[in-house]
Amino acid sequence: MANNPYHIDLAHIYGKVKLFIIPYLVLLLGCLTIKTIYTREQIYFFINGLHTSFGDFIFPLFTDLGDGWTVIIFGLIVSLFSLRRSFLILTGYGLTALVAQALKFMFDMPRPYLYFKDMHDKMYFVKGVDMLSYHSFPSGHTVTAFSACLTMSYLFRNKYLDLPMFLLACCIGYSRMYLSQHFFEDVAAGSAVGVFVTLFWLKWLDSRRFIHEGKWRGGFIWKAKPTSLQ
Repeated sequence: MANNPYHIDLAHIYGKVKLFIIPYLVLLLGCLTIKTIYTREQIYFFINGLHTSFGDFIFPLFTDLGDGWTVIIFGLIVSLFSLRRSFLILTGYGLTALVAQALKFMFDMPRPYLYFKDMHDKMYFVKGVDMLSYHSFPSGHTVTAFSACLTMSYLFRNKYLDLPMFLLACCIGYSRMYLSQHFFEDVAAGSAVGVFVTLFWLKWLDSRRFIHEGKWRGGFIWKAKPTSLQ
């Protein structure tokens, strides 16, 4: 790849988002440890017992941030200033969403509402939340959250952004358990799909020469000045 000045590798990406990746790997290891110690039921009912009035208000808002339309709208806004960044955000979302949907239909796992259908009297449900029953594994909102937040950490090149983006993704993932829409393992797997698929997608796509040249360097309302390398 000597003739491609834009070629990047995973080490390069890691160097730019390590304050996102390191705490994520620690979290993922913790999740795997918890899963080996406790059962699905124990984890679910522990989290289900942590409800507060503030949580009932704030976590539906976090869930909305993990919706695909939020990423699409944000990506379109970014396109006004940078077609490259917009393309990376939107294609990263699209690819990880496709992987998530394929896994959902492959595993076809019931969500908590259906899995515990005979125990609804012991479960807490947040008022106003439409309960879903099918395609639980993995959590699509969590996939979207970790993919988009990792991509933003990579693109906007601010070391102080990594940790807030990581925490935002975690809050979105946790909201799916808080609202009884997903199990612990759905969210953990969703985060892994979002992070690892996005890492390899960024490595491949952001190494393409075309995305760094010509009109891709600017946006629909902002045009970049000619330069050698970004």
